[in-house]
Amino acid sequence: MKLLFAALAAGSCLTLPAFAENGTWKGEGSFSAGLNTGNTETSDLGIGVKMARETQAWKNSAELFADYGTKNGSQTKNRLFIAGQTNRVLNDDAFVFARVSHEVDEFSAFDSRSFVGGGAGWQVFDGPAAKWSLEGGPGLKFDKVKETTTGNPPVTVSARTDESFSFIAASKLGYTLNDAVKFGNDTNVLYADTSTQIGNKTSLTAMLTKSLSARFSFEVRHDTAPKPGFEETDTATRMSIVYAFGG
Repeated sequence: MKLLFAALAAGSCLTLPAFAENGTWKGEGSFSAGLNTGNTETSDLGIGVKMARETQAWKNSAELFADYGTKNGSQTKNRLFIAGQTNRVLNDDAFVFARVSHEVDEFSAFDSRSFVGGGAGWQVFDGPAAKWSLEGGPGLKFDKVKETTTGNPPVTVSARTDESFSFIAASKLGYTLNDAVKFGNDTNVLYADTSTQIGNKTSLTAMLTKSLSARFSFEVRHDTAPKPGFEETDTATRMSIVYAFGG
């Protein structure tokens, strides 16, 4: 835990100068309905908020997603994900970043999964129609594993916290098809010796009004070493109403 506090303090020191500069928060809020496969075979409802604040030298961003589902009157999904990131622009193409994320998923093998780290990124292109960036770097991952009982005769494994060195990598692609329709594809990889999480989300967003849009998305989340009794891959197919704010 000392390593976590040290990393959080380092990230805070990097973030503070960015808030001293002028800038406007822009982002979106969304309400979604979706179908899930994998560890939860169910439908769900979700809310999400993504926002960012850019200045000449800094970009601060934050995101929060929450999903809740039931089946036959029983709760089948309850997940919360929150993350924050600060980018320091070095030139037109390069930047460095610090990132913190935390996930709680009741219907997984973990009470929570957290990451803190940073690294460098490259804006591959940033045109009027297409934007694509790549980033990656080292960090620390903290997994709070639930108590589990498996086997016959049953064997109980006590709850524990796994702390491991990790590496994060991300690809963020956006393409404007026309004045009303946008395509997006985000890929994230979080590597550690214990397991590697890979996520990919593809979306198509159609503008309805200046502030409201409709979005169709398909997300795949894969764990290379799931705990016994859990699936490696989860998918989520969603329809969302999206509200843009801040211009």
